[in-house]
Amino acid sequence: MGKHKCIGILTSGGDCAGLNAVIRAVVHRAVGTYNWKVLGIRQATKGLMSRPPQGIPLDIEKVDPWLSIGGTMLGTTNEGNPFAFPMSDGTLLDRSDEIIEGYHLLGIDALIGIGGDGSLAILRKLAKQGNLNLVGIPKTIDNDVGITERSIGFDTAVNIATEALDRLHFTAASHSRVMILEVMGRDAGHIAISAGIAGGADIILIPEIPYKISQICEKIRERQEQGKNYCLIVVAEAVRTEEGELLMHTNRLGQSRLGGIGQYLADTISDCSGAETRVTVLGHIQRGGTPSPLERLIASAFGIAAVDLIAEEKYDRMVTWQQREVMSVPLEDAISKYRAVEPYSTLVKTARGLGICLGD
Repeated sequence: MGKHKCIGILTSGGDCAGLNAVIRAVVHRAVGTYNWKVLGIRQATKGLMSRPPQGIPLDIEKVDPWLSIGGTMLGTTNEGNPFAFPMSDGTLLDRSDEIIEGYHLLGIDALIGIGGDGSLAILRKLAKQGNLNLVGIPKTIDNDVGITERSIGFDTAVNIATEALDRLHFTAASHSRVMILEVMGRDAGHIAISAGIAGGADIILIPEIPYKISQICEKIRERQEQGKNYCLIVVAEAVRTEEGELLMHTNRLGQSRLGGIGQYLADTISDCSGAETRVTVLGHIQRGGTPSPLERLIASAFGIAAVDLIAEEKYDRMVTWQQREVMSVPLEDAISKYRAVEPYSTLVKTARGLGICLGD
């Protein structure tokens, strides 16, 4: 790709810390090194559906202050599959051709998509259908995208959850309570296991390891016998009840969201142990705020690497973090693999070695 080319960049799916640092790095490399133009696409694929398409020019001066800003300055969406887009009359419409047309109307030569496995799968399908040049960057606080050790948003989310545990520690001890912290994790327990170890939790529950309430209550009683009349529990939102039920909330629009396992545990533990329990649900607090230093480093490295892939005309690939290096892998391979917490991984072994109860 020669000079004076134009690349687009969008953020898709849930927001998180570090997205703006990626955008900043992309602009620095594309404009500063290659003398290309960069268009930031507003509201992800919705911006490409709009007419005119919602692309805003980005230059180094504009994005330089974005390094430490949370969320995404471009906006994002995680509602509405463009291949079956929900319309106001309740029907589903395939609007993929509108997105492809929007790409061409903006005069984009290549697109950088920042998203999780779901968003990247949709973008890849669009790219294949419309013969678009696509490079992916992994983003999810859940850290469950395949073939990458880190995704944008994970480190900051762990920091926030760890700080919450630090704060709960003191109030738990002061009142001799069992404090339960419910953290995000749509399918995986990466935030829970990492923050639980770093924050000194006594019990960590993740969806990858089945638990028994009796084991949790035994751990609480064991601590009571040692003169420790309080307990810290961290649980991933995707953990099921002991009977195997996945707890969900459904809003007035009929949309279902994970939530409720913390309160379920509080009620159940209180019955079997007699301990006074309190629940804190972190929710979207884990997505917001200033990105951690490590987040900014990974984001910057990913942004530079993605632009370099475009310069080498290596498309349909995703940048990854492996063994202290940024590499790239076929996008198809990355989104076809799912990275759960391995039951015999280093972190699980570490937790057990520290005497942390995993409920089994």
